[in-house]
Amino acid sequence: MNVKNPIYLDYNATTPLDSAVAEAMLPYIHHIFGNPSSSHSFGVSARQAVEKARQQVAGLLGCEIDEIIFTSGGSESNNYALKGVAFAYRQKGNHIITSQIEHPAILEVCRYLEEKGFRVTYLPVDSEGLVDPAQVEKAINSQTILISIMHANNEVGTIQPIQEISRLAHKKGIVVHTDAAQSVGKIPVRVAELEVDLLSIAGHKFYAPKGVGVLYKRHGVKLEKLIHGAGQEMEQRAGTENVIEIVGLGAAAQLITDHLSEYRLHMQKTRDLLEQKLKQEFPACRVNGHSQKRLPNTLSISFPGLEANTILSQLTTVAASAGAACHSDRIDVSHVLSAMKVPLEYAMGTIRLSTGRMTTLQEIEDAAQEISQVIQQLSPQSTEPVMVVDVKEVKLTQFTHGLGCACKLRPQVLEEVLKKLPRAGDAHVLVGIETSDDASAYQIDSQTAILQTVDFFTPVVDDPFHFGAIAATNSLSDIYAMGGKPLFALNIVGFPSNRLPVSVLEKILEGAQSKAAEAGISIIGGHTVDDTEPKFGLAVTGIVHPMKILRNSTAKEGDMLILTKPLGTGILSTALKRGMLDSSIETVLINTMSLLNKSAAEIMEEYPVSACTDVTGFGLLGHLLEMMNGSGTSAIIYYKNIPFLPKVLSFITAGVIPGGTRDNFEFTRPYVGYAAEITENQQLLLNDAQTSGGLLISIPADKAENMLKKLHSVHLTEARIIGQVKTNDVIKIKVQ
Repeated sequence: MNVKNPIYLDYNATTPLDSAVAEAMLPYIHHIFGNPSSSHSFGVSARQAVEKARQQVAGLLGCEIDEIIFTSGGSESNNYALKGVAFAYRQKGNHIITSQIEHPAILEVCRYLEEKGFRVTYLPVDSEGLVDPAQVEKAINSQTILISIMHANNEVGTIQPIQEISRLAHKKGIVVHTDAAQSVGKIPVRVAELEVDLLSIAGHKFYAPKGVGVLYKRHGVKLEKLIHGAGQEMEQRAGTENVIEIVGLGAAAQLITDHLSEYRLHMQKTRDLLEQKLKQEFPACRVNGHSQKRLPNTLSISFPGLEANTILSQLTTVAASAGAACHSDRIDVSHVLSAMKVPLEYAMGTIRLSTGRMTTLQEIEDAAQEISQVIQQLSPQSTEPVMVVDVKEVKLTQFTHGLGCACKLRPQVLEEVLKKLPRAGDAHVLVGIETSDDASAYQIDSQTAILQTVDFFTPVVDDPFHFGAIAATNSLSDIYAMGGKPLFALNIVGFPSNRLPVSVLEKILEGAQSKAAEAGISIIGGHTVDDTEPKFGLAVTGIVHPMKILRNSTAKEGDMLILTKPLGTGILSTALKRGMLDSSIETVLINTMSLLNKSAAEIMEEYPVSACTDVTGFGLLGHLLEMMNGSGTSAIIYYKNIPFLPKVLSFITAGVIPGGTRDNFEFTRPYVGYAAEITENQQLLLNDAQTSGGLLISIPADKAENMLKKLHSVHLTEARIIGQVKTNDVIKIKVQ
């Protein structure tokens, strides 16, 4: 396949600016900058532009100009409509009707209103995603004040019978709102035909800029204000108008008024061609949504037995969206597919492909070819040739939906499983599953105990050699954390032989061997399975004196806590997978995760260490919580003392947060007391799921500074004293 240029098939997520829209905006970026509320010529010019755009949008929707309220986008419009009606009509009733397949900008508002005393009925849909007007009528009662049903669904494209619903509602004097964000620009949207009272649109869904939208409000409908201030937007929505983007929205609306039929025909032609080719290639696939009442550009298609996020990770040129996200311990199917009762084996393999004005027939041909090849390769017992033949082209993080230790089972799940397992009855077992220690220990004689651990995970970096090295470093860390010395290791390999060349596996093993050599051991065997994504790790055997085993359950009150490596590997690995990490930070990330805990372990031998654990998948606070619970103590952590990798706070602020990090945060939340000045993003950082993290050492206070100097002397310059062990408390960890 010779596809080089990226192919955008995610127009339902957002659209590019139409060149005519951008051109219309330019004067208002460079020259016409006045405040529309000002009476001088600068302000008058801006006001005229806003009012022209209002006329253009009113023309598109077929309404009066004073029924158009400009907002910051679809979400604000939906919030204004639902909250505005709810509080304006509260004296009349408190019941709202919506559907189970609405956008979060509707569903989350409804949940908020439920907290404020409103009752919400969430109507089901049929297998094609349609709301039944008869069920709407049945749900209406004397307290119903609002019905909000989307015009067309963003995932499967099903178009709802809004006119019929409106007529039912109006017989009872009920206000009707529809979210038309997905339908504007694809099918006719005329408020007189829909007979709605309120309608929301979002500019970025129809080739206007992001950050601007409209709420249509029919004459006579009452709304309680959402934003208070001056008298802009006919005293309906305060705030100086966003002239530049309003102009763009108006221009985009005019393009639809003038060209909708040709736009619609083109989108349907490209969508139908793509659907036809994929159905021909994979007869077992399933198209979701109504066969006829569906947006002309939307294709929600399910491939049974596959995982959507794995499919998307393999699409090197096609941009699309997933209908489900598969994790190590659960599958998150979209609420739309769940409401439609799409069978799980189909739902988990659902991707959404949406075409647009700029989509070409050649792009459809190329996209269909690439999607087909990926589906063939991912199918069980596939004999398709591997797509990538040069190891230099491989980006390993694109072959997995989990990242390193962040894809561990959630701590809540693991905790429940371990509770049900029987404890070892063998007296020679010195450390077993009764604690959360890093490895198990078995006594051979009075001088010797064997340590055994196993650890493996999915790629956290793109380069196969570095992945192997990091995975090996992570596995060896468990032995070091218990005060032992590794003896030998076995490989554990999961490898998608139908997706990657064997040369990639060779590089992974070379990387692991390099770290084994640095640790002074051999890798003497192992086990491999064919898997849907690459996984690698080691089973490591070590040795330690039975009286010198370091546990995570023996911290003592008054001890200081030392952390030997900076936090943030989960966040930076996620940024790397998303293509957001520059090469310099990537190098720091790789070097940090590849750094053996060997030197730190050797220094621990010189000190009376009370307890130790390594910080990996459950994050700093998760592993510290295990230590405090096992030791019957609590801890104080000093946030300002904790070392972090570069730019982690910037990335987490931008929403680059691994799922494992959020899981850890929810797990530790009941046991951690954060000072008021510790922000939620900072709290998430402390719970970030680490891969090949540092050692967390509990050591008597009078030895801590000396140990820290020794750690710094062997180039562990990021090591810090981060807290102190205190007497047992209900709040197990205080962060200040």
